[in-house]
Amino acid sequence: MRRFAPAHGATNDAPVDTQTRIDDDPYAWLEDVDGERALEWVRARNAEAMDRLGGAPGFDAIRREVLEVLDSDAKIPLVSRAGDRLYNFWRDGDHERGLWRRTTLEQYRTDDPEWETLLDLDALSAAEGESWVWHGAQVLRPDCRRALVSLSRGGSDADVTRELDLDTLTWVEDGFVRPEAKGGLGWVDADTVFAYTDLGPGTMTSSGYPRTVRRWTRGTPLADAPLVFEGEPDDLYISAHHDRTPGFERDLVVRAIAFYRQQVFLLAGDGALTLLDVPESAEVSVHREWLLVELREEWQAGGAVHPAGALLAAPLDDYLAGSRALEVLFRPTPSTSLAGLTWTRSHLVLTVLDDVRHEVRVLTPGADGTDGWATSDLPGAPELTTVSVAGVDPDESEDLWMTTSGYLTPTTLSLVTVGTPNAAPEPLKAMPAFFDASRHTVEQHMATSDDGTRVPYFLVRPTDLALDGTAPTLLYGYGGFEISLTPSYSGGLGRGWVARGGVYVVANIRGGGEYGPRWHQLALTENRHRAYEDFAAVARDLVARGVTRPERLGVQGGSNGGLLTGNMLVGYPDLIGAAVIQVPLLDMRRYSHLLAGASWMAEYGDPDDPTQWRFIRTFSPYHLVDAERPYPPALLTTSTRDDRVHPGHARKMTALLRELGKDVTYYENVEGGHGGAATNAQAAHMTALAYTFLWQRLAGDVPTSAESGAGAGVEGDGTAA
Repeated sequence: MRRFAPAHGATNDAPVDTQTRIDDDPYAWLEDVDGERALEWVRARNAEAMDRLGGAPGFDAIRREVLEVLDSDAKIPLVSRAGDRLYNFWRDGDHERGLWRRTTLEQYRTDDPEWETLLDLDALSAAEGESWVWHGAQVLRPDCRRALVSLSRGGSDADVTRELDLDTLTWVEDGFVRPEAKGGLGWVDADTVFAYTDLGPGTMTSSGYPRTVRRWTRGTPLADAPLVFEGEPDDLYISAHHDRTPGFERDLVVRAIAFYRQQVFLLAGDGALTLLDVPESAEVSVHREWLLVELREEWQAGGAVHPAGALLAAPLDDYLAGSRALEVLFRPTPSTSLAGLTWTRSHLVLTVLDDVRHEVRVLTPGADGTDGWATSDLPGAPELTTVSVAGVDPDESEDLWMTTSGYLTPTTLSLVTVGTPNAAPEPLKAMPAFFDASRHTVEQHMATSDDGTRVPYFLVRPTDLALDGTAPTLLYGYGGFEISLTPSYSGGLGRGWVARGGVYVVANIRGGGEYGPRWHQLALTENRHRAYEDFAAVARDLVARGVTRPERLGVQGGSNGGLLTGNMLVGYPDLIGAAVIQVPLLDMRRYSHLLAGASWMAEYGDPDDPTQWRFIRTFSPYHLVDAERPYPPALLTTSTRDDRVHPGHARKMTALLRELGKDVTYYENVEGGHGGAATNAQAAHMTALAYTFLWQRLAGDVPTSAESGAGAGVEGDGTAA
């Protein structure tokens, strides 16, 4: 039975305007992100959190062990290729903000590659008095002498773009510079970029993202750049991209109307736009002569009915000429879904989930485009691991990067040449184990939700676990936006939780993408409660199996996962012993008016519509708190610089719980954006807070130091969220 009820005495059908939504909220002042009163409250809560957790036995050990993972030089330097160089962004103990650097494939194959540093963010931050956080770079092909570099102050989504000369390693004097905003620049040629960014009133959507695309020529003011496309005020995001594939150069404009709805246009040299006539809910991509359409909804075309989750292909020119002869490249089954796709020059490589287990398929079109597609398998990975593939250079190469990773299996990066008979993956880098996993095992189980749906979950446990209900257990979930949770190696999780004897569980609940768009759509808007029922079903199944009991079961989730764990706290308090709620949505009455919240109404609904507010309020934790009901201890964390999910959600929920005398701990990092941390040290600190809190509340204290392995984790590894 669902454990949700309306908030105290409020009527469901009352009209709601923005001002009323603020005036009837006693903690609305905490939405003032940088207001002195709000920040004084934050500093007081942070001090309390550090008193409770920072001084606890074991906190420093966890923080130190996780930081060793993050700062270790044994991490795999993940790379991308441009021209004949491999590019990597790297952070370690000597480079807190990080280095952007490059090397050759020959050097990369060695145990100690020689790297050329292109940009030192620590030096740049010191010189400019800023806390720069890396947001990526675009190298201009084919000569690879210029790059557009994006940098964020403190980790916020809003960032700046600058042009870097890769020969002199200096900022280009007359270069492209985009002021701080949400958006970006994209190369068209050496003297032209597409610009989609904030240019003043009317140029941003109601969600706070770009509404226009302009073609900006070097040496001219950005404000005078000719308009390419303008979306509607309530659209989500407008952007453009130049495809530089030799012989197939083209420009594309993408109008994201909402999550799961978009239009893609081909842009001609005279500015004319040709809409690709496919369902707005579909994902569309082009490669050389091919058009790919990945369906989220059933579609009738070419005399056939294609199911949601299918992948279709057609020659682009034929399609534009009116043909609807579509080749079905993937058709889902009740247990399978398309997890991803990538191209080499002449092969399409699919990753498929079958009951959340990975397999990789190689599809090769016939020589003249009319002979169908041949299918073969790519060598897989060990059981219950994740396989990820990406084309090294789809314009020129048949090579793939292939990574494999599992909860107890350190990540390996290999190079695979597709289409070569009997070609085996060439291991390039292997991450050494960072904790002793020899005494642990990974299993997959199924729980049964309230409506009879089978819900898979992964269980990581000691091999000799006594099924007597005493094991401290951490249950992690997300359940939204068609995002799948699959196995991955985390040295921080391993050291902070698993190697200390904790059981770790990942639930593949509805709202995610584990079974394709169908699995996601089953938990949208008025059906949101299904995701929470699924998570509760996994919790009950763990108890029924004797793995744990409610007082020893903790839950953790961030962002939409924070909404999940917030609902577990207020809706299912009898099932859990502690909740970690990170960068969360919690006030679902106000969410669409805060930062990027308006962009998520396709997921949750519109709270300004009284009919929709009737069901939204049933999963708005801030409005479901009951003064008379006991709740398990909760830790809420967020970032002052999170400009995606407003920190006011976590602040207000904490203030309400505090006023009612509930056991709540709060910590707000001053940097980090929606990721919660801007440096390895901050990430280790936030991870240590979470695991110390969980050990205290589920087991009484933090176990002694974990047994460590020989090396470190993947770069960026260290948190479970």
